[in-house]
Amino acid sequence: MKIYAALMVPAFLALATPALAQDASADDGAVITAAVTAGTLGIGPDVGVRFSDNLGIRANANFLSVGADFDSDDIEYDGDLKLRSFGAMIDVYPFGGAFRISGGARINKNRAEVRATPTGTFELGDATYTQAQVGTLSGRAEVKDFAPALTLGWAGSKRRGFFFMTEGGVLFQGTVRIREFTATGTAANNATFRADLERERQSLQDDVDKVKVYPILQFGIGYRF
Repeated sequence: MKIYAALMVPAFLALATPALAQDASADDGAVITAAVTAGTLGIGPDVGVRFSDNLGIRANANFLSVGADFDSDDIEYDGDLKLRSFGAMIDVYPFGGAFRISGGARINKNRAEVRATPTGTFELGDATYTQAQVGTLSGRAEVKDFAPALTLGWAGSKRRGFFFMTEGGVLFQGTVRIREFTATGTAANNATFRADLERERQSLQDDVDKVKVYPILQFGIGYRF
């Protein structure tokens, strides 16, 4: 029995040592991550530190400019959306693996500009105007600079090397504010026209008042050091 035990102990250690060494290399200290992500926030860098199996922090920045057309009250607008935000997140890995729950905030500089150049005659507010009277309509949309964020994500383990990541959640940006409209036509300074222009601004405001959160869906590729 003693001989059997003497033979089995070295064999067990020989089998267990590689696995223990592998686990130790994976969990030994913090790892630094650097990634590039793309999605609804825009495109940009994402850097972080995972201190342990269960806790990490990240900072990121995202930028993108996109254009889109839309209609409101039979007026066709050209819109330019400029995404620019900077965030910091605390990552909690409840199971010690790839799945994470993240909370934090973003400095939200997202802005949108809208323009419309009507042709012929058209209704604006309660009156009908010609293209010469209106010229080009311009406006902008803004949100609060500070916005909390909450996401769920998948980012792999602590093992060093390349990794893929995905993250989805919401940015609590609050109500989008449609700022004062301007016009370049001959009626630009007319009081009645200005009142009708304000009604058009309010119509757009009513369209966006119910939207108080912005969706987050990002995909990325990075490297753990």
